[in-house]
Amino acid sequence: MKKAIFGMGCFWGPEQEFSKLNGIKSTEVGYCGGNSDQVTYEKVCTGSTNHAEVVKIEFDEKIISYSDLVKIFFETHEPTTANRQGPDIGSQYRSEIFFFDEEQKKIAEKIKSDFNKIYNGKIVTNVSKQKNYCKAEEYHQKYLQKKGQ
Repeated sequence: MKKAIFGMGCFWGPEQEFSKLNGIKSTEVGYCGGNSDQVTYEKVCTGSTNHAEVVKIEFDEKIISYSDLVKIFFETHEPTTANRQGPDIGSQYRSEIFFFDEEQKKIAEKIKSDFNKIYNGKIVTNVSKQKNYCKAEEYHQKYLQKKGQ
């Protein structure tokens, strides 16, 4: 299994959307890119930890490729607003792709460049090496499914 991590604003919606795709083996919400691998939702919401809310995905690359996931990432959120998705405002809601290796970095940067042409150079998505991932609290996992949405 391969892994991918995407920051697309509030992590509940992206987790639900990616979990529906063929080839996705598991999804988990968490925090990534910050100063520590031990954080809480409350600390992340202060903006002082530098974490983004993210969905971590395990996928079978024989069924769905990393390129496909990155394209879905750009197609299913607003990549042109800094630190904001809809009504959610703050650095934890930024658009960011966290890569695990140089191959993922290369793919993410190429697809970002392709989409940036479509968006007339307005994409603000960061492409960063994965660091300090921390699983979110259990009540955030599969949140929309638990609420029947």
